[in-house]
Amino acid sequence: MRAVVVTSFGGPEAVQVVETEVPEPGAGQVRIKVAAAALNPVDAAVRAGVFGGAGGRIGLGWDVAGTVDAVGPAAAWSVGDEVVALAPGVAEPLGSHAEYVVVGADAVAEAPATADAVSAATLPLNGLTAVQALDLLELTPGQSLLVTGAAGAVGGYAVQLAARRGVSVTALARAEDEELVRSLGAAHFTAGEAGPAGFDAVLDAAVLGEAALARVRDGGAYAGVIPGAAPAAVRGVRTGTVEVRADGERLAELVRLVDEGALTLRVAGTYALDDAVKAHARLAEGGVRGRLVLLP
Repeated sequence: MRAVVVTSFGGPEAVQVVETEVPEPGAGQVRIKVAAAALNPVDAAVRAGVFGGAGGRIGLGWDVAGTVDAVGPAAAWSVGDEVVALAPGVAEPLGSHAEYVVVGADAVAEAPATADAVSAATLPLNGLTAVQALDLLELTPGQSLLVTGAAGAVGGYAVQLAARRGVSVTALARAEDEELVRSLGAAHFTAGEAGPAGFDAVLDAAVLGEAALARVRDGGAYAGVIPGAAPAAVRGVRTGTVEVRADGERLAELVRLVDEGALTLRVAGTYALDDAVKAHARLAEGGVRGRLVLLP
């Protein structure tokens, strides 16, 4: 099969499409024939060597939508099931940017009935990151939340999920994205780092760090999206970062919200798997709204 990997770190030119053996599922695992796999900023970070792993082959890709085509022992899925899954890993030899990927059976959820594979592939990583970050903040209905990077993939899901929980959401994004983030459920909008403060919490999807922390009231909460990169706690503000984990049950809840029309899947563009270098180059240009998706 073909798979997208890096063997040395660098820019988009470091990305390679190689021929490799089709992986076999072990106990508690399933193999998915990949129909679509989203490209995320974390893939660019892996490519650039942010997470290490020098000296070996590292597979790219975390999100997958496709069809179960082989099942290991004690895996409660069947060949032919249409699914989505998260295949986390920053230094594994294979990721989801491939024709086939093996994941834990507990990382899998039934695919949305109302979305095609391309759209469904944008859900697992960013949806789970958003909901797990909101869990860290422990907000209750009526409290206030600032979401930075609200027009991005994680931020957009966070706006919708928080508003659904009865939280008053203020979206921080570019001025031209105001209509978008309000359509996602943001009650208020701000376009600059210097703006209203005193929020009960901030979900810092734009990775503003201390600038975002400064917008939180004394004793509030801060959640970042880069593991271990939270700013130092001040004024009694509780700080933490989400380290996204595969969770098929939680992913199934997000799928239900998609089918109910409560979560919006956004595709910025598609690329053939063989054009992975071009997809990485487009991501590096910035300004992408939604996710680029690779198609084997």
